[in-house]
Amino acid sequence: MINARFRMDLPDEVWVTDVSTSFPDATLRLLTGVPKGNRALELGEVRATDPALVTDLIRNHEDISKYDQLYEDDRHAIGQYEANEKGLYGFLWESSLPPEFPIIVENGEMEFDLTATQDQFDTFRAVLDERGRRYELLTLVHTDERDQLLTDRQQRCLTVAYRQGYFDVPRECTLEKLAEILDVDKSSASETIRRAEDRIIGQFMIRNNRS
Repeated sequence: MINARFRMDLPDEVWVTDVSTSFPDATLRLLTGVPKGNRALELGEVRATDPALVTDLIRNHEDISKYDQLYEDDRHAIGQYEANEKGLYGFLWESSLPPEFPIIVENGEMEFDLTATQDQFDTFRAVLDERGRRYELLTLVHTDERDQLLTDRQQRCLTVAYRQGYFDVPRECTLEKLAEILDVDKSSASETIRRAEDRIIGQFMIRNNRS
């Protein structure tokens, strides 16, 4: 299997391009999204110095309908809404690959992860090339069931830590809170993260020395 991370320019006609370029310092995180006829039902998070300004633009955008604010504080906002297009991640469905969330959007670019077989990965890149999509392959790791880069426990721990903002600067989730979510003690959470980071860095160094 292949685990890859892409950065890609967004099309000008996609609503989130307007929003993210209007607030280039904001981070928009698509937490989940499903097709709904010609629209997409999405759950999105805004991280910004003034999230209310960003959510106001989203709410009033001509391609957004039924916007419901679920949470807001002075740095974050989460909303559920319908978008009149699926261009943000529709190409993933077209290539028969399910989108992996969250999808990160900043200043007209998006980053997302992809897990695929070699054939699926090659097909996906061919679709991007045929469409003329500009993209950058940020990471590429080959794994198989006999020699996984991370154990299931390490992968779950890192996934939860990332989604909760444990690796953000400043940190959005404490080690104590992360351990509580994972239902483990604090030392176990710390050790699992440390071992996972060692594996990832070690793999990076090996691949870098080969190039």
